[in-house]
Amino acid sequence: MTAAITILALLLVAFIALGVYATVKAVGAAKRGVDRTITQARRTVEDTTLRAKSFGQTGVAGELAQLRLALRTSMRATQDALHAGVAEDSSLAESVGLFRRLSAHGLELDEELKRLEREPDRATVAGLLPQLRERTERITHSADSLRWAARDRARQFAEDDLDALNAQIDIEAGALRHWTVEEQRPAQAQGAASQAPGAGAPRGRDAGVDWPEPAAGSGNSSTADDSWGGPAREEAPQAITAPDPHLRTKYPWQKSARPETTN
Repeated sequence: MTAAITILALLLVAFIALGVYATVKAVGAAKRGVDRTITQARRTVEDTTLRAKSFGQTGVAGELAQLRLALRTSMRATQDALHAGVAEDSSLAESVGLFRRLSAHGLELDEELKRLEREPDRATVAGLLPQLRERTERITHSADSLRWAARDRARQFAEDDLDALNAQIDIEAGALRHWTVEEQRPAQAQGAASQAPGAGAPRGRDAGVDWPEPAAGSGNSSTADDSWGGPAREEAPQAITAPDPHLRTKYPWQKSARPETTN
């Protein structure tokens, strides 16, 4: 009985601990979701404000807003591209590490530009603009290089995979149309036989065959007809006449015919 109570107590404690853990995880996920939503909303508001300042204001304030907008846009696009690519290509992990180091410089420059927006001494800020513009261009150029390199790599992998897929599909399509291969084999064999040496050569003197000459004066003789493969000449019909007995050849063992007598 004591053992059963102990087991039930342990199960109850385990269920309570599991419930607390699940609650903490759910609260943490919800908090992260809320923080992400707040961060995105704040970012959207800041980008909209910077875009409005870059188009609506002139001078030092408009220049600073343009620099911040270009920096933030390039860094965010590169971050999204690398994070999306590293999930499929683990070799981009080193690129993500380099981007993190670049992001530190980008965040530092963004904070400096944001602080200079509230600087009342516009002349000093105007003197710093060339240097700030150069730093922004260097950072954005590096970010763009990483982003386009990752995209080109992904596109090349996609093209290679598509080429391999096309080759496999061609092989499969040929295997499915097996009857066409069987039909082509006799045609190829016939074509090879027709192209063999001596096949299809003209018959006659050009082919090196000496045909018999027809007899003199008989241009239309049967020999010429037979030589060229023409139809055999039909012989002229002969009259049906009885043979003359006096013209027969006589042999020694034959008796002479007796003369007929009349009484």
